[in-house]
Amino acid sequence: MLEILMRLKESAPIHFDLVAVNLDQKQPGFPEHILPNYLESLGVAYQIVEEDTYAIVKEKIPEGKTTCSLCSRLRRALLYKAAKALGATKIALGHHRDDMVETLMLNMFYGGKLKSMPAKLVSDNGEHVVIRPLAFCKEQELIQYAQLKHFPIIPCNLCGSQPNLQRQNIKAMLQDWDKNHPGRIESMFTAMQNVVPSHLCDGELFNFKSIDSDSGIIDGGDTAFDQEGFVSTNSVEKSTVQVNAADILNVVEIK
Repeated sequence: MLEILMRLKESAPIHFDLVAVNLDQKQPGFPEHILPNYLESLGVAYQIVEEDTYAIVKEKIPEGKTTCSLCSRLRRALLYKAAKALGATKIALGHHRDDMVETLMLNMFYGGKLKSMPAKLVSDNGEHVVIRPLAFCKEQELIQYAQLKHFPIIPCNLCGSQPNLQRQNIKAMLQDWDKNHPGRIESMFTAMQNVVPSHLCDGELFNFKSIDSDSGIIDGGDTAFDQEGFVSTNSVEKSTVQVNAADILNVVEIK
């Protein structure tokens, strides 16, 4: 993300400054010299925030329980504090497209909500604007780019060491879908950008009570998943199915 923002800074029609911020959470074996050396080689302004959140998480979370919730809250608080001290107007986070799809599925399966990660939002404390510049980037493409550029990759001993995390399970499921049903993840992400409240069930988003016979056809009526260009083979004339290329690309079979 830093690489992309640095390139964008060179060509953007507006001026902005960059400060790279990283959290040293005092995890055992954390190679604290790698990032400062790398950032200094780039000549970019940076700040390493040192806070022993690792000890707090290990103390508060029982062995075998997921640490993500507490760890993420502590990280956010430290980032917000650093941003305020720096006078930053934006906090850029590195979540990508696959993170957003995974979050959508997590909320659907375990939270009962159609909710993901927005590309832009106001922070939890209401003081900052958070942006996700990589929101439309595929994880695999970012991995390939990181390998090509030889970026220093530092693993997380908290997140990566936990078996049976729900997010890891969701990621494995999506990777299996992507392997066996190419295009499914792209279709899901496209769906996140094409929400039709009138065809869901949230009365707060759409006023279903006001619908009557004078309302007219709303967002296609009850055609649901029907695709334009299809002619039923069950019709009296036994017509041939007619499908254009766009229709084929838009049809996704869910198993």
